[in-house]
Amino acid sequence: MTQQGVRWTADQVLALAPDPASRKAGSKLGAAGPWSETGSSDEGTVWGLCRGSGSKPYQTVIDVADVAGPAYKCSCPSRKFPCKHALGLLLLWSEGPAAVPVAQQPPDWADQWITARRRRTEQKQSADASGSAAPADPEAARRRAERRAERITAGATELEQRLADLLRSGLAGAEQSGYGLWEETAARMVDAQASGLAARVRELGAIPSSGPGWPSRLLEECALLHLLDQGWLRHERLPAGLAATVRARVGLPAPSDGPPVRDHWLVLAQYDTADARLTTRRIWLYGPEADHTALLLSYGAAGRAPELALPVGLALDSEILPGTGQRASLGRRFAAPTPADVRPPGLTTTQAVTRYGTALRDDPWLDSVPVTLGRVIPAPDGDSWQLADADADTALPLTPAARNRPGLWRLVALSGGAPVTVFGECGHRGFTPLTAWPTGPGPAVPLC
Repeated sequence: MTQQGVRWTADQVLALAPDPASRKAGSKLGAAGPWSETGSSDEGTVWGLCRGSGSKPYQTVIDVADVAGPAYKCSCPSRKFPCKHALGLLLLWSEGPAAVPVAQQPPDWADQWITARRRRTEQKQSADASGSAAPADPEAARRRAERRAERITAGATELEQRLADLLRSGLAGAEQSGYGLWEETAARMVDAQASGLAARVRELGAIPSSGPGWPSRLLEECALLHLLDQGWLRHERLPAGLAATVRARVGLPAPSDGPPVRDHWLVLAQYDTADARLTTRRIWLYGPEADHTALLLSYGAAGRAPELALPVGLALDSEILPGTGQRASLGRRFAAPTPADVRPPGLTTTQAVTRYGTALRDDPWLDSVPVTLGRVIPAPDGDSWQLADADADTALPLTPAARNRPGLWRLVALSGGAPVTVFGECGHRGFTPLTAWPTGPGPAVPLC
């Protein structure tokens, strides 16, 4: 990206923060005061010394141009990646050459790390290209798959009985029994190697006492879970496409669906969700040449951010390996991420709802689909908000979660009553805006 003379924006830097605390601490270090001997190279590296509480300053170096993704090295004891010093240095660098000048050569301590890291990346890519991994034993893989399928079947059968007991005793009992019953059931599904069923059971546990109308919501989700259970127990009779969806929903890994697709993938959105065990990062990509939207998932243990971080507004010259539905995995990268001014084409609110309805035919458990809305205006709707189509008398309500996010006010401020382009997730609960662009020229504005 520095080869083109373009540096990241502050929003793109802060999107790398592993948690809100790091984002806040890094913002405080995004000024020149604590920094000395800062510099950057045309090859996409940034370095500097940050004054800390000790006698020696922290040595911080970042490689933003590595094809494997941004990498960081800091002599501080923090176990977060990137640490607050790396975030602060990148924020300073984002202000331009006056803040962090371009230098001909990094200091020795930075150059040694940069050289060693890029050598390891080249070696890994060479090993991947040569396909040196030992071939898998197909017979052993088949036996493992059969044993796992048997465990999932046992788990699904047990879950059916538990759902039947719940409905027989009445939904009011779910409020009295508390979350422990759901957690114990979810643990049983984990033992059965049905992680997808376990996740849906945990979601059920959060519904009782969640506000007015919770019994109806619980009944709806129980029905969907029952449908998934029955789909697995009868998956051999299903059409191939629906059977693949059921396998993915119960938690079986989805094989790549087709050859790798190379494009300049635009990073549309990135956001995290977390529970007591796991942090899940969702990254939406759009390929302008393929006209395809793909979802990357990355995971981190509780309290730790997932490893993959792709700031919104960058473009990746890379391959993706298509999976089931929108799911994909990141393949080979051919260049470092670069800022991009490409936007996905926008739909009307009516077209967005139609797209979701069509997708439900193939996946009845689909909560939402990725959609870019063109020329919509955020507007109050009683106690809620909606995105009104500027060219038609239609609107999409925002989801309850979106109404409580600070990003809503960023969207309102960006619009100022004028139409904007908004990317987000459209589903039966409404629309969740994730990224927006102004009507005229301007960078992507993350909303989550």
